[in-house]
Amino acid sequence: MELELNVVDAFTDSVFRGNPAAVIITDEWLCDALMQSIAAENNLSETAFVVLDEASTCHIRWFSPLTEIAFCGHATLASAFVLFKKKPELNSLKFLAKAVGEFSVEKAESGKIQMDFPNTKPDKLETIPDALAIGLSIPPVNVYCNAQAYFVIYESEAEVRSVERNNEALKRLKPHDVVVTCRSEVKDYDFVSRYFWPANGGDEDPVTGSIHTGLAPLWAERIGKSNLVAFQASKRGGVLNCLVSDGRVIISGNAVQYLSGTITV
Repeated sequence: MELELNVVDAFTDSVFRGNPAAVIITDEWLCDALMQSIAAENNLSETAFVVLDEASTCHIRWFSPLTEIAFCGHATLASAFVLFKKKPELNSLKFLAKAVGEFSVEKAESGKIQMDFPNTKPDKLETIPDALAIGLSIPPVNVYCNAQAYFVIYESEAEVRSVERNNEALKRLKPHDVVVTCRSEVKDYDFVSRYFWPANGGDEDPVTGSIHTGLAPLWAERIGKSNLVAFQASKRGGVLNCLVSDGRVIISGNAVQYLSGTITV
């Protein structure tokens, strides 16, 4: 069986930046074991599989090299980029995912792709898990949590950029991952972050769209503004525009094609 494969760099306007995702569009679902094997072979943060039904709804699932992921923003952005490229007459798409529900993706006037996600604002923790305390080289003080991850708020960008992690300790937090964040010290961005997910996908994720559905409302409250620009400070780096509104978080970004080809499985 031959399948078309596209690799797209998401949350960037130039190749070799942002977060690469593979996209495979099929008429019906492949078996779970095959999708996981393809994702492991691709060895990217995520491979997105998309099936279009008769109503043109895009049913989407996401797989890291290790496991199926409940929610992935950058691979959704990559999937929309591929679909818009295949059907340039379209300006909006409807997606459906089990853990996220139904959501829309649109071409923004700016040229960015705009995704309408649920608000997943985290709650503050009174007790910090031991695995988190020993898993980061800079001790966490202010920690929040949602269904996806622990949110560690640091005082400076130097701390966010320099913090080291003990992956074996952080794996004990499964199914939760860890994001470290602080208010930006440069005028171009409102906040910065890094995302660690040794239990679910690998070491450090380059740019994580899903976690910004929690980061954006958290920082919107702390800063006092609803329209924010975020920078994920991985080695590749990526920029996300976030709007917090009416229980939703609108996340927008650019994307560029890196690869298109055929795989044989």
